[in-house]
Amino acid sequence: MSNNRFSAVMFDLDGTLLDTIKDLADSMNAVLEKLHLPPHDVASYKYHVGDGIEILARRVLPDNRQDAQTIKLCVEGMESEYEKRWYRSTAYKGIPELLTALSERSIPLTVFSNKPDVFTRKVISTLLPDWSFNRVVGALEGVPKKPDPAGALKIASDLDIAPESFLYVGDTNTDMQTAVAAGMYPVGVLWGFRSSGELTDAGAKTLIAQPLELLDLL
Repeated sequence: MSNNRFSAVMFDLDGTLLDTIKDLADSMNAVLEKLHLPPHDVASYKYHVGDGIEILARRVLPDNRQDAQTIKLCVEGMESEYEKRWYRSTAYKGIPELLTALSERSIPLTVFSNKPDVFTRKVISTLLPDWSFNRVVGALEGVPKKPDPAGALKIASDLDIAPESFLYVGDTNTDMQTAVAAGMYPVGVLWGFRSSGELTDAGAKTLIAQPLELLDLL
């Protein structure tokens, strides 16, 4: 299938470009251990992550430890612990080939993540160094996180590309909701953290099982 109206791609990061789940889980579990709280198994973090560190903290803390001070300690601890592990993550199979194919077609590549901006930039530049991204944006103070479309729309505006020209590629309901709200085309990936049902229910118009399948939409 060829669809010339799509001329740019916006990627989520965790669960879409890179398999980061073990590093995220190990980091937060280290924080919980320091707080003398029970850890969670790695698989459960696929449903805890995706909406920013503060929401992650609220999801992993027990109901009786949802006070502001504990959440603050959890957020600060996560930032410290993740610094020790982020570089262990790797690209999903097929992602390098996809990025190369898109680059060869001169398709603008962007990343929009709820991971803190400093980590988002560091992870992309270090773990995906062979490709040039036109914009890499993570969570910033004062800017609403996904699924609010403000960040996605700003990226489109900065590049002077209409939102409807973007394929928005992600692995969670948050990503699909962001794409819908921004007027971008929602593409759900099946190799990430969430299920096909969640993606479809949240607005995914296409689901792909392998990264190179994205090329069929261009």
